[in-house]
Amino acid sequence: MRISQRAMTAEPFHAMGLIQKATAIEDAGHPVVRLNIGEPSFGAPESVRQAMVDAMDGRALPYSFALGMPALRERISWFYKDRHGVDVDPARIAITSGASSALLLVTAITVDPGADVLLADPSYPCNRELVLAFGGHLVPIPTTPATRYQLTVELLREAWTDATQAVMIATPSNPTGTSLPAAELAAICELAKARGVWRIVDEIYLDLADPDSDGAAPQTVLAHDPDAIVVNSFSKYFGMTGWRLGWCVLPEALVGPAETLAMDFFLSASTPAQLAALACFEPEALAEAEARRVELVARRHLMVDGLARIGLPVDSVPDGAFYVYPDVSSTGLDAWTFCERALAEAHVALTPGKDFGRTHGDTHVRLSYASSREDIVEGIARLGRWLATLG
Repeated sequence: MRISQRAMTAEPFHAMGLIQKATAIEDAGHPVVRLNIGEPSFGAPESVRQAMVDAMDGRALPYSFALGMPALRERISWFYKDRHGVDVDPARIAITSGASSALLLVTAITVDPGADVLLADPSYPCNRELVLAFGGHLVPIPTTPATRYQLTVELLREAWTDATQAVMIATPSNPTGTSLPAAELAAICELAKARGVWRIVDEIYLDLADPDSDGAAPQTVLAHDPDAIVVNSFSKYFGMTGWRLGWCVLPEALVGPAETLAMDFFLSASTPAQLAALACFEPEALAEAEARRVELVARRHLMVDGLARIGLPVDSVPDGAFYVYPDVSSTGLDAWTFCERALAEAHVALTPGKDFGRTHGDTHVRLSYASSREDIVEGIARLGRWLATLG
């Protein structure tokens, strides 16, 4: 019996090995400060948690429609209008088992074997692996602090091939926390659309992005390109990581294929999670989520200032998500060794850049400020004392 080539060649999350080591260190009685996990410390808003309790009152919880409960799709449509000022037909919204399933669905619909998919390096590793799993060809485009680790129209033009079928964008990005300026995002979409190429935009962290100078909410790509494909999630802004609930917004032509593949891949998203998620769009939960976004900005300043103080300045300060991506090469260590030793010697867990691409994989590490203020302060203090021992 043979294991599929797809499974044999897939790259794992390399940082998982470090996570296991962190657990072993804690089991040995040494507390580890975990600045490596992209998981808000808050959990879901209180009213959403209560809605889940109410949903589990003994009622029948049957499968929902493959693309999700109509009521939840309508609430998300309302959210786009109320917060971002765009009209999105609820029929174009598909509810998925987390944003990961949305990315799976979208990649399956848009990527043929042999097709080129352009995306930034660094980028979220699962995007790359999904493209490869469906037989696509990755075209990772090296980025630098000069573009805040984001794609530009010029970079895309240089990397374009006759086989390009899709462009993947993340704004704000994991692992850098940086966003594409609205004008640049619009120009990228215009270029791709003119060449008949799908625009797949990861907006999982959109509502954790900073407001503009007038205090307005960050713009969705749909404000510039109504036919872009958008992936989003309840995990980050609403703190519902373990609930495994996400969504995507699709062009009308893709709704039918998405419904078919959703039935085949996962049938439907969790019914109780969908019922509870309806409460996310009530004023109480929205106010709580927004207060948490403001708290994350405070944690960002705490981490960025702290890293600069210990000699690890962040060259592209994030404006969203909850990550920073400093260059650690000044320490004389490669990123993997830096993370291994920081864990073993300072008991601070970080994520090496190796998981996010080759361009900066040996020089950069990702830290998450989704952890508590206390953990951020303690973690940076430990790192500072440890760095001092390196000379």
